[in-house]
Amino acid sequence: MIIAGAASMGLLSACNGILGGIYDEPDSGNNNTGFENEGEIFIDATSYTQWVYIDFSEQATVTLGYEEEAPKNWDIAVHRYDVKTNGAKVIETDYSDFDEAIKATIDEANLVADIWTTSQIVIDMSTMMDGYLSYTESYYNPELSKWLNVDTSTMPPIYTSSGKVYIVYLADGTRVGVKLLNYMNDMQVKGYMTIQYMYPFN
Repeated sequence: MIIAGAASMGLLSACNGILGGIYDEPDSGNNNTGFENEGEIFIDATSYTQWVYIDFSEQATVTLGYEEEAPKNWDIAVHRYDVKTNGAKVIETDYSDFDEAIKATIDEANLVADIWTTSQIVIDMSTMMDGYLSYTESYYNPELSKWLNVDTSTMPPIYTSSGKVYIVYLADGTRVGVKLLNYMNDMQVKGYMTIQYMYPFN
């Protein structure tokens, strides 16, 4: 379902069309994807119409359109910089180092579950100059999505990574530590993401 929203509510991430070249048009560079290195995942989240599903136990990624059914097994999924989980709960730690975060005392009452949103997941930026964007309905985890702040009060937007380790409590009870290491590739094209992880996180 596509929902039109005011541009002032959602000038997130970047722009296509008239302003596309300023931000993140796909380009050449190091665009390898998947579980390439130990403890790191590289994903192509440049598309506004796709989710990248990540399965930590199988070390697998699957990219599907936003209207397609999710794969059978997955843990988290990334759309641009928005994140949803497969029945998990998440907490942001105060630490940027996995070894420090793993020793932190966690109040599980503060874990954040996914919420349903109709005004977060932008699927079409081409109408931005006409004063509206198009959204799709979806679940979304506001805690894990804090890993990157996009300040649209200036042009071009300012991207700031939290640098924090997030602990994801999966539905089966396993914990995963994740951290957004980078949100662009070698050519500085935004949407190519490097995610550090520790699985299991214990």
